[in-house]
Amino acid sequence: MRYLRSTDGAAPLARYSPGVEIAAGDRLIICSGQLGVSAEGSVPGTVREQTLLCLENAEAILKSAGLDRSHVVKLTAYVTDRACLPDYMEARDAFFQGRQNPPASTLLIVSGFSRPEFRVEVEVVAAAGSMKADP
Repeated sequence: MRYLRSTDGAAPLARYSPGVEIAAGDRLIICSGQLGVSAEGSVPGTVREQTLLCLENAEAILKSAGLDRSHVVKLTAYVTDRACLPDYMEARDAFFQGRQNPPASTLLIVSGFSRPEFRVEVEVVAAAGSMKADP
C-alpha cells in the first residue's frame, strides 16, 4: 500500500488520506455498511457512540479475515445531518489515532436509514499483503 497526496490539488478538509494505492496481488476486504448497533441489539443515542460501534463492528469482520483497523484503507460514511459531522469525525479520528496515515475517506449526508434511531453507517475497505499495514 502507498498513501498518496497531491502537491497540485486542494489539501484534505480533515484528517484523511486523499488516495491509497493497493499493490497488485494484495488482499482486499470489503465490508458492507455497518450500523451503530451492539451485538445485543442496543443502539446508543449519540452520533459519537454509534460511529465507534460502526467501526468496531467493521473491525470484527476484518478480524475474521486476520486483519484489524491498521489495514483499513478507505471509509465511506453516511450521516443523517450536517450536525453529525463533528461527532462523527471526532470518533473516526479517535478510532484511528496513532496511525501515521489515516484511511481515505468519503462522508455523505443522507435522509435516513432502515430505522429512525440510526444516525451513522460506515463502509470499510481494508487491504493486506506485500506491504506492512499502517501503524
